[in-house]
This record gives sequence, C-alpha cells and structure tokens, in this order.
Amino acid sequence: MTRPDPSISENPPEGYAHLKEFSDWVQAAEAQRGSIPFAPPGKATQAKLRQVLGFCDRPEQPLAPRTDQRWEKDGVSGELVSWSVGYGPRTEAWLLKPTGMTTPLPGVVALHDHGAFKYLGKEKIAEGPDDPPLYVRTFWDILYGGRSWANDLAREGFVVLVPDTFLWGSRRFPLSVMPPWASTAFGALQTEPRFRPEIPAEIGAYNFASSQHEHIIEKYCNLLGTTLAGVISHEDRIAANYLRSRPEVIPDRIGCAGLSGGGARAALLQATDDQMRATVIVGMMSTYAHLLDQHVATHTWLFFPAGWSRLGDWPDLAACRAPSPLLVQFDLEDHLFPLKGMQSAHERLGAHYAQAGSPESYTGEFYPGPHKFDLQMQRAAFGWLSRHLKG
Repeated sequence: MTRPDPSISENPPEGYAHLKEFSDWVQAAEAQRGSIPFAPPGKATQAKLRQVLGFCDRPEQPLAPRTDQRWEKDGVSGELVSWSVGYGPRTEAWLLKPTGMTTPLPGVVALHDHGAFKYLGKEKIAEGPDDPPLYVRTFWDILYGGRSWANDLAREGFVVLVPDTFLWGSRRFPLSVMPPWASTAFGALQTEPRFRPEIPAEIGAYNFASSQHEHIIEKYCNLLGTTLAGVISHEDRIAANYLRSRPEVIPDRIGCAGLSGGGARAALLQATDDQMRATVIVGMMSTYAHLLDQHVATHTWLFFPAGWSRLGDWPDLAACRAPSPLLVQFDLEDHLFPLKGMQSAHERLGAHYAQAGSPESYTGEFYPGPHKFDLQMQRAAFGWLSRHLKG
C-alpha cells in the first residue's frame, strides 16, 4: 500500500477537451448552482439522498425465493438461488459458504462491477458449479488478481451472496430492445483494443449495445421519477434482506463490498441500508468537481444520480451514515479518476467521520497500479471485514 504524494497536483485545463468552445458553460452552470454543498452525515442527508434516488419507499423483501441448485467445490458449498423483485425476470444469485460450517456466520453481499460487461453479472466475481470460460478468467486476471474473490471470501469464514442486479446477467434486457444500429457499429469497432478478442463476438456485441441502452434506461428512470442508482440500490437492498433471512447468517453482521460499478453499488447500499454493518468501496471514489473534463464519459449513470450534485458530493453520499464503518481503497494510477479527485475525496470522507465523532471508523488506502482489486487489496479488505463483522 502506498500513500499519495500531497505535492502532486493537476492544473485545471484552459479549455475542456470534451466541450471545446462550450468550456465556459461549466463556469456558467457553477455560477447558477454555486459550489457543491458539503452534506454532513446524518438523517437529513440520508433523507435528501433517498428523495433524489427514488425507489426507496417500496417493500424490500424478496418475493417467492427458492433454491434451484446446490454444489460443493474447492472448500465452498454453493447454491443457485433466485427471487422476484416484483418486476422483470427473476433475480439469480449465488450463495457461497464454507463447506462444513456448523454455526451461523457473518454475511457479505459481494457486488459485481459494471465493467462495460452487462452480459454477465455474478460470474464476473464468483465461480459457480461449472468451470468458467477463458474470457471470464481473463477478466479476473485484469481486475481481480486472477481469482474469483467472492469464493475466497467465503473460504475466509463468511456467507457470501453474489446477486445479479438490474441490467446485468439474469436481469439483463434482451438485445432486441436495444438500439438497432448498435450491432452494426460494433461490427465496425470490434477490432479496437477496448474490445478484447477472447470475448465471443455475440457477447461483445451485447455489451456494446447495452452500453448505449443504459442512456435510454436513465431517460425512462427520469420520466418515472427515479434514477438508475435508485433502482439498483433498491434491488441490492432486497438482496441484503435475503441474505439476512438465511438461517446460516448472523443477521446483524452483514457487510458489502465491490469494485468499480460494484463500489458504486456498495456506496449506495451503505448510504441507504440502515442495517449495513461495514462497507468496502474499491476503485469508485472521487469528488465530482475533479472529474471534469477527462473523467466523465467513461462512467455509468450509477455514479451520477440526477440532482444529487445540487445537494452533496459523492463522498458525502458514501459517508452519510457515518460512523458506520467504511473502507475505501484507491488505485493511484486509476484511469477512471484523477489523483487530485481521489485525494480530495479521502480528505472529505475523513472530515465527515471526524464530524461524526468516530474518525477511526473510516479507513482510506492508496495502492500503486491501475483500476483493480488485486490480491494485496483483497487481503486487506478481507481482514478489515473480519475485524468489523466477526470481532
């Protein structure tokens, strides 16, 4: 783990590369809104956030849950479970626990990433009964130190739930409803380095089309009075409540963790689930202001709940339940976030937890390297979860 050099700074651009002659639009908008408020931890900020997110006032218990398959593999007992959230196809999840466990254990909701890879959900961070294909193993190599970290967490003595969520895996939309031009565009673009050759063409085409479809879904959310962040965090709270209902789980010792889009889901779950005991956010933390200009286009709508920046910043969202224990892991060469934005978020989170009277309940860790949740980071996160959920 490496601490950031506080002398490193980034000079603001003379003009924004994505805006060019409209760069002065940023200053005009900021003059209208003012600076992003410092939203302190507490019930008032939580209430404002829930109002922005939408989908926070529905029943949040899984409907008609069932177990569809069981297996044992490499020291882990697994189940394929499913439930309905009340709309769309059933949510599928893998429940993973140490083989031979005899007493209830703490639980963790393991949250899969966005990854511009919506064809799969839980399979991106966990291993089920079948051996994963090469393209999944390559995905693990790039982001997760070459392993399915949810299974390793189960072997550490946790009951781990790995749910698909809205837009991914068992909850994905069919290709037929996506923009028809997307498949043609993918055909012209698939030789670019960002489209990895080991991924089957039909899956690559789906992932590309679904990246365009996300914009349509956010428009629907706006018309329906909600946000993509609100819908996904609603479904993640249902998953957390399913985990609490399991007899092999200690219901008041539930945590959550995720990288990237999974880190955004963890932040939202931490902010909106009053029973969440400990949260790990990996590779998904920055102040909003520092994302301008080169770090906006690459992010999901999950990171930008419409209207939230009028009320608070992203670190304010993550810290609104302080002193609830929070670990944030940063990658120093993360291409998705500027270093200055990560440093500012770290300082802001520390200030929130100090204001809540429990500075020790927040931990920020900086690691060398690109966007990832590698083995060193996993070891630190697993140990931190053990201290807060088992201790």
